[in-house]
Amino acid sequence: MTLTKNQEFKKYVVEGICLLYTLLFVYAAVSKLLDFENFQVQLGQSPLLSPFAIWISWIVPIAELIIALALIIPKFRSIGLLAALSLMIMFTTYIFVILHFSSFVPCSCGGILEKMTWNIHLIFNVVFIVLAAMAIVMHFKNRQEGTSGNIRFFPVRIILIIVVFSTAAIVVLFLSSEEIMHHQNPFIRRYPQHPIALKTTIDLKFNSYYFAGHANQKIYLGNFTDPLHMLEIDPISNQRKRIKIIVHSKDKHYKMVKIVIKGSYFYLMDGNIPFILRGGTADWRITKEFKSCPYFSIAQPIDSSTIAFRSGRGKNAEHVLGVFNPDSIPNKNYNEKLLQKQLDGVFDTDGILMGSENQKGMVYLYYYRNEFIAADKKGNLLSRGHTIDTISKAQIKVAFLKDRGERKMAAPPLVVNESAVISQNLLFVQSRIPGRFEPEKLWKQAEIIDVYNLSNNTYLLSLAVYKSQNKKLQYFYVTSTHFYALVSNELIIYDLKKIIRKEMKDIGLRKIR
Repeated sequence: MTLTKNQEFKKYVVEGICLLYTLLFVYAAVSKLLDFENFQVQLGQSPLLSPFAIWISWIVPIAELIIALALIIPKFRSIGLLAALSLMIMFTTYIFVILHFSSFVPCSCGGILEKMTWNIHLIFNVVFIVLAAMAIVMHFKNRQEGTSGNIRFFPVRIILIIVVFSTAAIVVLFLSSEEIMHHQNPFIRRYPQHPIALKTTIDLKFNSYYFAGHANQKIYLGNFTDPLHMLEIDPISNQRKRIKIIVHSKDKHYKMVKIVIKGSYFYLMDGNIPFILRGGTADWRITKEFKSCPYFSIAQPIDSSTIAFRSGRGKNAEHVLGVFNPDSIPNKNYNEKLLQKQLDGVFDTDGILMGSENQKGMVYLYYYRNEFIAADKKGNLLSRGHTIDTISKAQIKVAFLKDRGERKMAAPPLVVNESAVISQNLLFVQSRIPGRFEPEKLWKQAEIIDVYNLSNNTYLLSLAVYKSQNKKLQYFYVTSTHFYALVSNELIIYDLKKIIRKEMKDIGLRKIR
């Protein structure tokens, strides 16, 4: 049957659109396969596809090549056009979800398309969706006109069905991904773009400072070599002020004294003596001594009169967590069930103790395993949470020297969590374990901080703090507005961006489930 000019025009239009799609899909697939490792890493960082990165990284380029082949073979062109439309709708829905519903926007997917912004990429995809829809309508109308009329096909209805199911597939992936990443994380980190921004660097002259805390929108640094002096720094003006703590008692002998600031109070503590002194940040004078203080290895104030602490009073000098309040009866409560022994009860339970007035409780993070504990101000267990790595058992070797009665590490331990701080309802953890899809280069250039929401024990995101002249991050501290890093003799101040600030809420640990 001789085709009319209208049919010929439609045929050429369809062939032209098929050629465009073929070129697009072949180029996209080849670009992904030639740089496959990078493509898989980028999928691993996607807020929507990261849990499914391994199999999607293979399915997408293979599907693109198969569809391109179907488009150039007349016999399979109908299937090819429908599949091309479906895949392009999925790509477009993915971009739309990323831009409007995702917590952050990842990098693009390579090749020329990587040069486009996400909004331009969205427009580009919409144009190709319109072209595919046009081609499907023209192609099937040509087929109908070339038949005796027995075959009835409704391309518009088919297009609508494809739109619904393709969009639904991406929405389901997104919802599933959010559930997996926050509650069942397969050790895949999410790195949003620029969660912190460098503000300034201050030369402190000495490398003996540590973070004592913050108050009145200022940060305070204690000094290990000068325990009764602090440095006050205003992050807005960068002005510095030296502060001396006034202690009236002359009978204190300092061994391992440390200053901690919580709210309008500061605490001078030494667990080897032991003693805990408290004063106000208004005049920096000691006004109270906590009587009957227990011996402790680490301690943190929870509120004005309650101190969370860790001691070695357990069986065989094992670590035990407790709370101390000189105004209560009894004034000391030990909970031997909080820390869970795996090997010796000392090294395997070693970790970081944190407390906060905002949280009304304490959090303990193990050094050598992926677990943290939340307890209330009476020392009662609230919950056990996990960091996203897979190290659930401490990988350490402990030797006991009978002649000296000492325990020692028999081999270098595998450190999982190096340090941590709490800021409002967020837990910031400096990790030592690389996750999936993370390049080795990143770990050489930066320290990785994972962020968790303590109100529901979920992983939120990770940020990279890039090293300054390959110097190690010694301490870090987080407020509601800034991220501080101590690196050698430098204090580096970063501004917290909206993606982190919006997650901060004044929610107590009582809401942890």
